[in-house]
Amino acid sequence: MQFPGPSPRLALLAAALLSACAAGGAPGDRGPRSATGIPVTGAFGAYLTGRFAAAETDTGTAADALLTALKADPDQPEVLNRAFLAALLDGRAEAQRLARRLPDNPAANLLLAGTDIQAGRWDKADQRVRALGRNGPVQVLQPTLLAWIQLGRGQPDQAMAVLRPLADQNRLRALNALHAALIADIANRPKEAERFARMAVADQPQPSWRLAVLSAGILQRAGKPQEAQRLLDQLLASGDDAALAATESNRRVLLAGRGVASPAEGWAEAYTALASALRAQGSADFALVLAQLAVRLRPGFAPALALTADALADQGHDEQALATLGRIAADDPLAPVIGLRRAMLLDKLDRTEEAVALLRRLAESYPSMPQASARLGDMLRRRNRFAEAAVAYDQALSRTAAGDRDWALLYARGIARERSGDGARAEADFLRALEIAPEQPYVLNYLGYTWAEQGKNLDRAKAMLLRATELRPQDGNIADSLGWVLFRLGDLPGAVTWLEKAVELESRNSVINDHLGDAYWAIGRQREARFQWSRAATMEPEPEELVKIAAKLKDGLPGYPASTAQR
Repeated sequence: MQFPGPSPRLALLAAALLSACAAGGAPGDRGPRSATGIPVTGAFGAYLTGRFAAAETDTGTAADALLTALKADPDQPEVLNRAFLAALLDGRAEAQRLARRLPDNPAANLLLAGTDIQAGRWDKADQRVRALGRNGPVQVLQPTLLAWIQLGRGQPDQAMAVLRPLADQNRLRALNALHAALIADIANRPKEAERFARMAVADQPQPSWRLAVLSAGILQRAGKPQEAQRLLDQLLASGDDAALAATESNRRVLLAGRGVASPAEGWAEAYTALASALRAQGSADFALVLAQLAVRLRPGFAPALALTADALADQGHDEQALATLGRIAADDPLAPVIGLRRAMLLDKLDRTEEAVALLRRLAESYPSMPQASARLGDMLRRRNRFAEAAVAYDQALSRTAAGDRDWALLYARGIARERSGDGARAEADFLRALEIAPEQPYVLNYLGYTWAEQGKNLDRAKAMLLRATELRPQDGNIADSLGWVLFRLGDLPGAVTWLEKAVELESRNSVINDHLGDAYWAIGRQREARFQWSRAATMEPEPEELVKIAAKLKDGLPGYPASTAQR
């Protein structure tokens, strides 16, 4: 579900809530330490440690240190606010206690209101939500939160009255229409639930997994099982990772009960939707605050935990992201999708064999789905295990609904085959990919460069690469490929022009600098050639390429005698 970009007020509120603390992070040494790792003592030392840990998105250390500082100076407002936020982001029980001391902190009031919702204190929750005003995220969520409170009071008419006008005309109609549908569904008003569910889906050209699943459940209970199945079929046909959660075995679970069954779960749903939108728009820190509020309302809620893990991984905290995914139940409908994410994190942590084993298990468990095999191919290709990658892509292509019309998989398999020495079949994959998607610049580039390296089809390669540069004029790798094919064709001035542009665009690429060195040497600019080769040698080239560069620095470019004017 898409939301408009954060307003300046939302950005200011997020900054005030976070107070310089960034969310997430892999727990480190829990003892207060300075930035240098040297232990520090006293309240001020703990405070500095907590601020540094928060800035590094290490929520565990931040919470430990700031709670220590607060114990020493319990009445300092800034320390209190920072300690509360750190405790909330790290999932600490202390956050609840500290929230009661912060009547003006919006996140604290949302946390306390959530506790009131869980306890059925509807009037108290209503007071807290209304007291927040209509700034920042509350401006987006306040009507939805208040509608769920009305349902909790046993007043579905009043709940629907809050959301109905917003669902009909508000700029966030999909959000409000979905929650109107969920409330009507719980209130056993199937026709009204169906109408609002259709409205929510119609407002989204490509409904998210969550919107599709919730709407399908509503349609199922409204007596429209075929339409419910059709909505899940569309999700399955998308080819996205989420399609794994829409398979026949998972559908029975998805449609068996309500995806949202109480006001507390309704609040968690709303928090997670807004958190997802904020993360997509670059506000990952505040997204984590909302995700934590959602998980407190609905422990084990897979969408909120998955979002938390994604946000942590975005910030480089892969260990904590992996631990967060581990909190999702193995029998959750999202489990196969979570498995794909776990595999990617394991690989990033250099636990590649565990990742490979996990992806192979997923591929066996979902034999008609290509996602796990495609991810396995990508992972093995990144690890330079090209022959194994090609086999994984074979399996993925045999499972995709598009068959041999999936140009992206054909392109990936072509790379794996070419790098594993299977040049003929690699070329066939690239050509087939171009039949399907003739304007894909990266396929044009890869095949054109491959032909340049092989010294064949050079005129056709030149035409392909000229088109690729039109499609991606700021891509240094494509500029390099065009320069290299011109070099092979003997157009040395043209080669120099394009290779110089490539170096401007990709100055730290060893291959591009090496190519420019070759072109300079061939055109008689030997000093500049040696300079480029020397640069290339410092940019971590492949070992076999480093040997070739060293030979050129010693003896020049084979086949092009050195010009006596520039020796």
